[in-house]
Amino acid sequence: MAVSTRPLTPRFGVEIKGIDIRKPINDRDFAEIERLWYENGIVLFRKQQFDEGDIVNFSRRFGDLEVHVRKEFLDPMFPELLQVSNITQNGRDVGILKDKELGWHHDQSYMLEPAIGSMLCAFDLPKKGGDTSFANLAVAYEELSPDMKLKLEGLWATHSYAYFNGTWSVPTNEAQTNRTPPVLQPVVRTHPITSRKALYINQGMVPMIDGISEIESRNLLDYLFEWMVRPSFVYRHKWELGDAIMWDNAATIHRREAFDPASRRLMKRTTIRPKDGLGVPF
Repeated sequence: MAVSTRPLTPRFGVEIKGIDIRKPINDRDFAEIERLWYENGIVLFRKQQFDEGDIVNFSRRFGDLEVHVRKEFLDPMFPELLQVSNITQNGRDVGILKDKELGWHHDQSYMLEPAIGSMLCAFDLPKKGGDTSFANLAVAYEELSPDMKLKLEGLWATHSYAYFNGTWSVPTNEAQTNRTPPVLQPVVRTHPITSRKALYINQGMVPMIDGISEIESRNLLDYLFEWMVRPSFVYRHKWELGDAIMWDNAATIHRREAFDPASRRLMKRTTIRPKDGLGVPF
C-alpha cells in the first residue's frame, strides 16, 4: 500500500489515502498511520468496505480496546463496539444517545485512565445532518495568551459521567455508579506520545475547576469553553457511508450535530486504551 494524505484543515486533521483497513498493513505503513494520527489529532479513511470484525482488528493495533460501561448498547457480536444510534428494534433502543445532543466532550474523560483514542464508522446515515465536529485542543492551547497559560498551570478539573451538559443526573445502573465516580484531571494535559500540551476540559462532563472559588471556576470555564471551539480550531465532518474516523482523545473534543430524528443513523465506535505505561501521563 502507498500511504498519501490530504489535509482536512490548515492546522490539523488529514485524510489518509491508499489504505484498506480490511487488509494486512505492514509495520512501516502502520507506523506512518500512527504518526499521522498523533500529529494531526484526526485521521479520516474514506470509501472503506469494512465489517465489525475489520474495525475491531484495525483498532486493536493502536492499543487494547475498552468495553463501554453501557453494555446494553454494545454490538451483540463484538462487545468492543459501542453502537451510537437512534434506531429502535423490538421496542428497544439499539444505540446510545439516540437523538440527544451531548455537546462537546472527550470520550471517557470521567475515567481515572482515560481513553487515548476512538474510531467511529458509518453504517447507516440520514440524508441530511448528523455531521460530527471536532475541535483540536492542542491548537487551542497554543493560541492562548502567555498570561492565560500561566493561570492554568497546575489547575485540575472535575470530570463526571453524571454531569450532562450543565445538569447533574443520576447514572442509570449500578455498574456506572461503581465504575464512574467523579475524577480529577489536569486542565492542561501533556500528550503521552508527542509531549504536546492541550486543554483537557469539556462542556459535556466538566462542572468545575478544583481549588478555586465557584465564581472564578465558572467564569474561567465559560471563557475556555467558548475559546476552544473557535472556527479556526474546528473541523466539521459530513459523513458518507464507508467513512471511518479516528481521533486522538488526548488532544481533541467532538460533538454530533443535529439531524432529523425520523431519519436512521447507526455508527459503531471502538474506544482505544493507552498502551502500557502511557495511561496517566500527568
